[in-house]
Amino acid sequence: MPLALLALAIGAFGIGTTEFVIMGLLPEVASDYGVSIPTAGFLVTGYALGVMFGAPLMTVLGTKVPRKRMLMLLMGLFIVGNLLSALAPAFSVMLIGRVVASLAHGAFFGIGSVVAADLVAPHKKAGAIAMMFTGLTVANVVGVPLGTLIGQSAGWRVTFAVVAALGVVGLAGVAKLVPDVPKPEGVRLRHELAAFKNVQVLLAMAMTVLGFGGVFAAITYIAPMMTHVAGFADGSVTWLLVLFGLGMVGGNLVGGKFADRALMPMLYISLGALAVVLALFTLTAHDKIASAVTVFLIGALGFATVPPLQKRVLDHAHGAPTLASAVNIGAFNLGNALSAWLGGVVIGAGFGYTAPNWVGAVLAAAALLLAVLSAGLERREGAPAAAVTGSTPAEQRTAAVHH
Repeated sequence: MPLALLALAIGAFGIGTTEFVIMGLLPEVASDYGVSIPTAGFLVTGYALGVMFGAPLMTVLGTKVPRKRMLMLLMGLFIVGNLLSALAPAFSVMLIGRVVASLAHGAFFGIGSVVAADLVAPHKKAGAIAMMFTGLTVANVVGVPLGTLIGQSAGWRVTFAVVAALGVVGLAGVAKLVPDVPKPEGVRLRHELAAFKNVQVLLAMAMTVLGFGGVFAAITYIAPMMTHVAGFADGSVTWLLVLFGLGMVGGNLVGGKFADRALMPMLYISLGALAVVLALFTLTAHDKIASAVTVFLIGALGFATVPPLQKRVLDHAHGAPTLASAVNIGAFNLGNALSAWLGGVVIGAGFGYTAPNWVGAVLAAAALLLAVLSAGLERREGAPAAAVTGSTPAEQRTAAVHH
């Protein structure tokens, strides 16, 4: 594997760290600025909304410039946003910094995936893309807990300064190691937008919003929930985030393994189990061992939905996977924003720190209903899920003609 993939993985590591580390530092940030926990939750919501709108916008802009240059510009945005967060004199300024950093998120993964695949032989493309995304996975096992630990011991501003430094390393790596690739030719926005006329693409994105929203409803407020309800010490939040990250790694591997074999059954099982576990979290949150196990399961079940949902979008976005893929990354973050806001609403209404778990359970159950609806429409249209999700776009069109 070329060293350029290491540069992309470092960038992914930094992006993953800055996205998730804020959840372990909400109490410190809220206290420093003199705002409530639900108000501090807007730092999660703002980042998620920035990814949602920034992913398609920056991806479209990225078709006009060479991919290497675009990746460097995205890392520059990431660095500026995190430095602004680290130095922010007021909460509103920090929120702006979070949004600036978020604009790099979706497009970096979308364009980076294309670059990673182009760097290797055809039979190694999947491995190259996976290596880049390893940075995101490792961020949740190492970067987020370490960033939380640094924030709780040396101050949360130091955490964001360190993340900005990671961005500098990633930028230097892209500049030095990623080869110059000519800008794409013949790319037309209307071709990319045509994919969104497909109802199955829209349903898959809606499942993404609701399913992953269920995860973030609980995890956004994990710090106050675990310290005030379960009785953990503040320092224990770091290791709870390690558990969540390990769950993500395992769930992502399982979801990827079975997405090609039985995509829809994988979604049924993971979304259904996620809804049940989130509902039970209102009870298990009162016990240290049970709550720790539940945090692991939420990470595993939540990320088990990621490969099949991403694959379903790509399978149905015939001939326009780049924009659809980036928008689906935005859909994950729309779910994050929606659930973080709803979680803050129920906490602010006086229902307690475990109330967001019920919000998450309802969102995951709604995603499961959409999955059932999507499969039903597919059967009615006479396009079996196995035929659609297990073939290339060209094969799908051929199958539809012969059908």
